[in-house]
Amino acid sequence: MKKITSPIDGAEAGQAIQETPVSFRGRLRERFGDIVAQAAAAGALVVVFIFLSFASPVFFTVNNLTNVVEQTAVTAIIAIGMTFVIITAGIDLSVGSTAAISGVIGVSLIVNNGVSWPLAIVLGTLVGAVVGLGNGLLITFANLNPFIATLGMMSVIRGLVYISTNGQVVFGVPNAFGILGSGKVAGIPVALIVLLIIAVLAYLLLSRTRLGRYTYAIGSNREAARLSGIPVRNYLIAVYVLLGLLAGFGGMIASSRVFSGQPNFGIGLELDVIAATVIGGASLFGGQGTILGTLIGAFLIALIRNGSVLLDINTFYQQVIIGAVIWLAVYWDQFRRRRIS
Repeated sequence: MKKITSPIDGAEAGQAIQETPVSFRGRLRERFGDIVAQAAAAGALVVVFIFLSFASPVFFTVNNLTNVVEQTAVTAIIAIGMTFVIITAGIDLSVGSTAAISGVIGVSLIVNNGVSWPLAIVLGTLVGAVVGLGNGLLITFANLNPFIATLGMMSVIRGLVYISTNGQVVFGVPNAFGILGSGKVAGIPVALIVLLIIAVLAYLLLSRTRLGRYTYAIGSNREAARLSGIPVRNYLIAVYVLLGLLAGFGGMIASSRVFSGQPNFGIGLELDVIAATVIGGASLFGGQGTILGTLIGAFLIALIRNGSVLLDINTFYQQVIIGAVIWLAVYWDQFRRRRIS
């Protein structure tokens, strides 16, 4: 009689998947490469910060740094969700549209339906989760490539935003709604406090839970993860829902900052979000990425944009600089993978 064995435990599966393809020396190189990538990004962040402190008298002021933090919070929060997706070797191009529709619907609920602003924030955030669920289903059950699935979703959701608002900004929220995006507690921006809370929770989720272990396992070798008994479809859907949830929440923070629902918000936001994760050490090939690295990448991009404005550098050059940084980050990832293999 043939013996039937049960799938191995998820932690063992993730460990086996990580250990099989590479040697012990290769794993050490990989870990060292992760540290170098994050250290390089952190070093660049420090250098840019010091340079701008001397180059512009406005940079190192409370008002400017507060503005940088509040602007970065939206990108960083969404980038945290993108980290999970990229670790699985996926991608989501619809985060800008998701943030826009979440913000517009949340504000519309307040203005047109009399919903309290805290409840509207929750409902607007859940709209993002629904979009993420749609992406997850397209990728897992329709077997669409993540790039194609989310590219189509980006267009569909952006179109729905314009249809629902006729391309007009939604105004009329109470002043209290601005607490989330521009409020302060003991002089500390609420957006920063929220970002730190989400970052800590995401770190714990990625490093201490089954979802985190399976996320790395799927990104390292999806087929091996499936054969090990990991319900790959379920966990892929989960990470896209998580990203949608954070994109929706980011959209509500952005709407809170400007006291309105902006149908044009988030155009090009996916570039900054993906760049933040890649600059922070996440691999577009899957299996690598950290929350701390993503935060470093998000603030580095924010300082580049803020410094460009303060130094009166043409805004078009910002895109050139960020694109070049992405090239360097991806090239470094490819280089270290060749060294490991």
